[in-house]
Amino acid sequence: MVDTVFYKHNGAKTIKEIAAIADAVLITEGKEKEQIENVCSIESAGSQDICFFYDKKNKDKATHIKAKACITTEELARFIPDGVIVLTCSNPKLSFIHLVSNFYSENKPVPQISPNATIAKTAKIGKNCSIAAGVVIEDDVVIGDNCIIEPNAVISSGCKIGNNCRIGNNASIAYCLMGNDCYIYTGARIGQDGFGFSVVNGQHKRIPQIGRVIIGNDVEIGANTCVDRGALDDTIIGDGCRVDNLVQIAHNDKIGKCCILVAQTGIAGSCTFGDYVVCGGQTGFADHLNVGSGAQVGAQSGVMRDIEPGAIVMGTPTVPFKDFMRQVAFLQKNSKK
Repeated sequence: MVDTVFYKHNGAKTIKEIAAIADAVLITEGKEKEQIENVCSIESAGSQDICFFYDKKNKDKATHIKAKACITTEELARFIPDGVIVLTCSNPKLSFIHLVSNFYSENKPVPQISPNATIAKTAKIGKNCSIAAGVVIEDDVVIGDNCIIEPNAVISSGCKIGNNCRIGNNASIAYCLMGNDCYIYTGARIGQDGFGFSVVNGQHKRIPQIGRVIIGNDVEIGANTCVDRGALDDTIIGDGCRVDNLVQIAHNDKIGKCCILVAQTGIAGSCTFGDYVVCGGQTGFADHLNVGSGAQVGAQSGVMRDIEPGAIVMGTPTVPFKDFMRQVAFLQKNSKK
C-alpha cells in the first residue's frame, strides 16, 4: 500500500477509466463501472486494488493473485485466477508507468522563494519556481521556468538551468549549462575539478580544469554522483541519459544520448560513448576509450579497450559475452578436478 503521507492519492478510478489510461483492453465483460482504489504489487494487492502480471518465469505467482483486477498480456491472461477482472495490453510495464502516474503524485512544493535562500542580485529566476531554505544562487545564474531547487543546493556563478528542472537537496552545480526537464538528485556534484595532476620535481601539481559540463534535455543524474568539468574540452552528457547513484564521470567524457549508467560505474577521463550505451553496476573504464552506440557492458566489468557498436561484453578485461560464459564454464569444470 502506498503511503499517502509521502504521495498524494488522486482518487479511485473505474475499470473503464483505467483501460483508457493504460491503453488496455477489458477482457472480463460487464465490469466497466467497477471501482479500483489503488495500484499495488502482485503480492500485496487486495480486493479493491489492481496489479500487474508480466513475468512468464514467475507464472506461479499468478495463482495467488487476490487483487480485484490485473493488467497482463494476451499470452499470460490464461494464468489469472477466476474472479479477477482481466485487462490485457501489449506493454504492461508502460501501462504501469501511466497508471501509477495517474493514481499518485508527489507532494511538490508550492512555487515560492524562501526568505532564507541566498540569491545574487544578478541571478535571473524564471516563473513558478520553488526555491527552498538554505539555497545559494550566485552571480549571473539563469534558472528557467517551473524549476524546483531543494534545500541547501548551491548553484555557482554563471550556471544556466533550463525549464522544468529539479535540483535535489545538498546538490551542487558549477561550471554547468543544463537543458530542460533535468533532475539532479540529492547530493550530486556537477562541475567540480577533474582529477588532473602532473608530476613536477617529485610533486603532484594540479592541472587547471577550465572546461564546463554540458547536460542535455531530459537527463537524470543520481544521488551522490559526480560529473567533473572538462580540463579544456567540455564534459558532455547527451539528451535522455539516466545516470544512477554513485557514478563517476570524469573530465572531458562525452556521453551520447539515452545512455544508462548503473550505480558505481566509473568512467576515466576523455572517454567517448555513442548513443544507447548500457553499463551495468560497478563497471570501470580506462581513459581515452571509445564505446560504440548500442554497446552493453555487464556488471563489474573492467573495460581496457575500445568497444564496437552493438557489442555485448563482460569480464575483466572485457571479452564478448559468449566468451565470458565459456571462461566461467571452463573454470567451474576444471576447478572440480
